[in-house]
Amino acid sequence: MRVCYFCKTKLDDKLEIFRTTECPSCGKPLKICKACVFYSAGAHWDCHETIDEPVRDKEASNFCSYFKYSDKLDETPAGGKNDASKDAFNKLFNDG
Repeated sequence: MRVCYFCKTKLDDKLEIFRTTECPSCGKPLKICKACVFYSAGAHWDCHETIDEPVRDKEASNFCSYFKYSDKLDETPAGGKNDASKDAFNKLFNDG
């Protein structure tokens, strides 16, 4: 199931996503790096595809031809996976 990266609103599976497509609920762009199946923080330019140059703003719409919307965004709670990882790290060293 596809959901908006920002507000987690369910998206119609038939919705075609282009660079200018916005979430019908929050109005934010849908074609962003963080909503792509190839996005991977820490990978070369944060992408598993062989892109020619980095996309600086991972939460802004872009022209990437490899883009494929991820159906796993609904598995990450609001606040994100990175916050949980940071919290676990901080607990390990009693910094949080």
